[in-house]
Amino acid sequence: MSQNLSNRIATLAESATLAMAAKAREYKQKGIEIISLSLGEPDFKTPKHIQEGAKHAIDEGKYFSYPPVNGYLDLRQAICNKLERDNHLKYSPENIVVSNGAKQSIANVFFSLLNPGDEVIVYTPYWVSYTAMIHLAEGKPVFIKGSLENDFKATADQLKDAITGKTRAIIFSSPCNPTGAVFTREDFEAMASVLKAYPEIFVIADEIYEYINYTDEHVSFASVDGMMDRTITVNGFAKGFAMTGWRVGYIAAPSWIAKGCNKMQGQITSANCSISQRAAYTALTEDLGPTYKMKEAYLKRRAMVYELLSDIPGLKVNMPKGAFYFFPDVSAYFGKSDGNNTIDNASELCLYLLDHARVSLVTGEAFGDPNCLRLSYAASEEDLREALSRIKEVLSKLN
Repeated sequence: MSQNLSNRIATLAESATLAMAAKAREYKQKGIEIISLSLGEPDFKTPKHIQEGAKHAIDEGKYFSYPPVNGYLDLRQAICNKLERDNHLKYSPENIVVSNGAKQSIANVFFSLLNPGDEVIVYTPYWVSYTAMIHLAEGKPVFIKGSLENDFKATADQLKDAITGKTRAIIFSSPCNPTGAVFTREDFEAMASVLKAYPEIFVIADEIYEYINYTDEHVSFASVDGMMDRTITVNGFAKGFAMTGWRVGYIAAPSWIAKGCNKMQGQITSANCSISQRAAYTALTEDLGPTYKMKEAYLKRRAMVYELLSDIPGLKVNMPKGAFYFFPDVSAYFGKSDGNNTIDNASELCLYLLDHARVSLVTGEAFGDPNCLRLSYAASEEDLREALSRIKEVLSKLN
């Protein structure tokens, strides 16, 4: 019997973050303790009042049927209220589609917008799944690369140079996974000045780390003059509310794009889980205090990790402005050896550190920068100190 998978699956790259997490679990199953700094998952539990919101929904007994594909009306209205309050964006519920995580939200957008051969400009470094989704939608990613010296933010001039007659969209995250970079209003206005000459190009703004932003202001690209009608804002509850397992994301977009995403989602998964939606409604309409406390904890860890990384010879490190990642340049270790193993790239270095330091990280190659690796500091201070001590010791043996 033939066991040939379809070409689209056979050529689809595995998620590097999930692959490294799986390797770490394999070690743990063998009794080898691994400190995992590979997944972008808060180490906090979902705040208690959000849990209680879900329990109340179960006890009410009203939410056991299929919800509307695009989400309950009151949740979509709560999202609109949040966007107006926090982001100065005025939407109606018809502009909102609630999905099974922001990942599905982005996939819906690509499948709704792209035709075969359409190009999507991807700000690099980028979240690992962007390119896989573009390829699945038969589009073509075009990369513009930010440098560590510029906080990993590609410039408006690079954007202009990358635009062709096939460009359909651009995508970026701010705060950024994997770099922690945050675009300022000035950055966005420069981008908008380029895009005004190309009204056929749409902007996909991934804002999933909005609540983990250490700057004075979180800026939504859609709030820039003239950009709202061509921007799809992606957000969700996983990061800011420690709700990764609840799987709730959403888009705010022009109604015709929202209708397309609703149509797409209706044929793939239908609606997001009813009880998860009630938890999300509670998150938006009740106390944000726990969210801000989590941000304070991340801020403290950021300072600690920056100091410890800066103390490791050869690493190039910048101070991220948001999210909970560092993305150090580790190229100084390429070509070095411990006498038995020679490190040729960041992927090999990550595996070497997994084997010798018992710390899991993710290669920057998966994010579009082969000179770097990603370290998540969504872990306890104790684990972070121990992990970085191990990394420093192991790297010191490479010559």
